[in-house]
Amino acid sequence: MITLTEQAGSKVKELLAAENNPNIFLRVGVRPGGCSGFSYGMGFDDDVREGDHTMEQFGIKVVVDADSYQYINGLEIDYKESMMGGGFTMHNPNAIASCGCGSSFRTAKDEGKVEKCDD
Repeated sequence: MITLTEQAGSKVKELLAAENNPNIFLRVGVRPGGCSGFSYGMGFDDDVREGDHTMEQFGIKVVVDADSYQYINGLEIDYKESMMGGGFTMHNPNAIASCGCGSSFRTAKDEGKVEKCDD
């Protein structure tokens, strides 16, 4: 299960509305790479594939591919505004380490593909 906070749900709804396409949804996943081994990915999609995990929260359809789901089951996505702008943050109970910027992680079972950090 992937959870959106109320703030994240509001921001995703705003972004979805700007797309003006009733068939798109939020796709969340991971790929090998990043400072800690895996990098988060989020974007809009309109193609549900076999094996995808689908859930809905705040009226938002969220889809995760089967490979990514094992690493982010339980993930909470939040959205924060600050003086420097806004952004999504990930709180992953499966992560045992993450990079300083919070965009990559590794789990106890898999290190992914660690890359040099671009600080």
